[in-house]
Amino acid sequence: MVKFIIRRLLISALVLFFVMLLIYLIMYSLPTSYVEARARELASRPGSRPYQEILALLNQQYGMDKDIFTGAFTFIGRVLTGRFGDSWHYTLPVAEKFREAVWISFIMGIIAFALEMLIAIPLGILAARRQNRTTDYVITVFTLIGISLPTFFAATVLKLIFVGGLNWFEIDGIGGEYATNFIEKFLDQARHMIMPILTLVITGVGGMMRYTRTNMLEVLNSDFIRTARAKGVPEKRVINHHAFRNTLIPIVTIIGGTVPALFGGALITESLFAIPGIGQVSFVAMMNGDIPFSMFYLSFMALLTVLGTLVADILYAAVDPRIRIS
Repeated sequence: MVKFIIRRLLISALVLFFVMLLIYLIMYSLPTSYVEARARELASRPGSRPYQEILALLNQQYGMDKDIFTGAFTFIGRVLTGRFGDSWHYTLPVAEKFREAVWISFIMGIIAFALEMLIAIPLGILAARRQNRTTDYVITVFTLIGISLPTFFAATVLKLIFVGGLNWFEIDGIGGEYATNFIEKFLDQARHMIMPILTLVITGVGGMMRYTRTNMLEVLNSDFIRTARAKGVPEKRVINHHAFRNTLIPIVTIIGGTVPALFGGALITESLFAIPGIGQVSFVAMMNGDIPFSMFYLSFMALLTVLGTLVADILYAAVDPRIRIS
């Protein structure tokens, strides 16, 4: 198992290096107008340096004054040492602005993911056990609705029902600005998060439910399940112990792929509900040509994707010993 993890770590490090190289190549290929606009903005401030001097400093800072490979290694070295610079749009250190926004997205993402798992896996198993019956048809219909609904449409419908009609919730950001104590602030923010989390659950639960049902059906039709039933093993043990354990392997794939989404934010949902999460913050930064923040965000997402794949590989080996042996 240790050798398996070490081998996966080395492969992940190699993949991450080439991804970071690709990120720099994309940045290097951008029009220089972004850097020039930033240099003009800094030069226009009282007591600042001349435009040409600031432009040269910015090009030097991001390796734009070097050849493409030297600049790439300069960029990777800065990332490895934690020097991300200041955000051009937010006028704050990149890491500080990131820490400010990422936890909002993480809290929303982890709650939505937990709810999706609690809803999708039991219903997917139930649909597989009741294949071609009324229960299966009802669950399948709701699954297809969840998969087909665009995020903006689901959010709009929820707003019309719970905000415009029932007036239960508010949709003006994260809330808590006017709270007088911690409990009041927590409750106000939780109230503001219900609608975006519900949107994430509705649009995400269908795919996981369908995935669980499909894999459960495949396992239930396996020879070892028929053998267990022929030996008189109780149906509850057949489902919960033998069948579900083999269904975990495909579900691990979903868990590994969810890691970037937990920290990466939900751009459309956060924008529709005015949630200042990392998805919306990064989108605004990219639209305003904020190169430092954009490069940091892309690097961070690449790291999360590699880590998610690594976690999935390790969980594969933990769930199925045959993977470790092979």
